[in-house]
Amino acid sequence: MGKGMKAGKRPRQRQGNMQAQLQQMQAMQAMMEKTQEEIEQKEFEVSSGGGAVTVKMNGKRELLDVSLQPEAVDPDDVEMLEDLIMTAVNEAIRQVAEYSETEMSKVTGGINIPGL
Repeated sequence: MGKGMKAGKRPRQRQGNMQAQLQQMQAMQAMMEKTQEEIEQKEFEVSSGGGAVTVKMNGKRELLDVSLQPEAVDPDDVEMLEDLIMTAVNEAIRQVAEYSETEMSKVTGGINIPGL
């Protein structure tokens, strides 16, 4: 035990330091929530097949729109259309995830926080 300290007492400096850390964590949490809201509002538009299929997705990974060019709709080749749609949707999901990770790492300073 330090000189002049009573049992069960902590130095004031530690309490102040912990308080400052708590305030920093609360500020980071508020920034993370704001960033998450901004990400959810952002829209991502992706095309495949040279523009034959275009999908629009928001940052919540909700599909907002699917546009098909008439030449992409061939009743004799439905599989191609399915592949183009799947490719565009998967690319949109990838872009949302990449953007979210980049924006959140700006707030967290690269600290990996599970669930983000």
